[in-house]
Amino acid sequence: MQTPITATHASVYSDRVSAAVILAAGKGTRMDSDLPKVMHLVAGRPILDWVVDAAEDAGVKRIVLVVGYGQELVREAMADREGVSFAEQTAQLGTGHATLCAESEVGDADDVLVLAGDGPLIRSSVLVRLLATHREASAVASLATACIDDPTGYGRIVRDSGGNFAAIVEQKNATNEQLRISEVNPSYYCFDRKSLFAALHGLRPDDTGGEYYLTDVPGILRGQGHHVTLLDEVPQEDVLSINTLQQLARVDEILQNRLAQSATGGLA
Repeated sequence: MQTPITATHASVYSDRVSAAVILAAGKGTRMDSDLPKVMHLVAGRPILDWVVDAAEDAGVKRIVLVVGYGQELVREAMADREGVSFAEQTAQLGTGHATLCAESEVGDADDVLVLAGDGPLIRSSVLVRLLATHREASAVASLATACIDDPTGYGRIVRDSGGNFAAIVEQKNATNEQLRISEVNPSYYCFDRKSLFAALHGLRPDDTGGEYYLTDVPGILRGQGHHVTLLDEVPQEDVLSINTLQQLARVDEILQNRLAQSATGGLA
């Protein structure tokens, strides 16, 4: 069994400064609510709270929230958080564009985590290992991945013959062979800051929707000869996304169970 790396141990690996960009600008059109998606409650707290907690617990001191729809509610809910700043995405032009909006707020951080604001099942322990792996490998990009029973709808992680990262292929673009891949991208990224934003500035829009996708960046960096690492570390349960009220209820149940286990000394 692998020995867990705690946030306390993270400093052993490097004195590099880390930041986190959390994407929280979406409306969540299938939630049947005027609330921004990240402001819906799970286990009694906004979805976004859990993601910010995970980044903070992983030792990240600088957190940038990319906001858009309903941003006044998000800003108000996060007003008391130290080390949290905001970047506005004025137009919904994709995850790549959203990340680029945070460039000035990230400042001079060395490593940048980019996380989805609607994934409250995220664990700080995974982020600590992702940062440590990224730094030990001297990578410019690192992805924490998950192997799940039903990968339908998720971007597939394609590896080369040596087992190294080759590409992220979205469901709509995948071949029949790639659709059988069970390793998926749950959107846990770590990048070298300079490499990330250089790639984002050169990103081209998707042919169909005209959006700029962060999922293209690791492949671009690999194509430039940079080292991209993979960490198959995300538990299957944690990949559950929230796009509907039914999914919200399921995630709420999981978090409530985790909290109950933690309170009784069980594993969270």
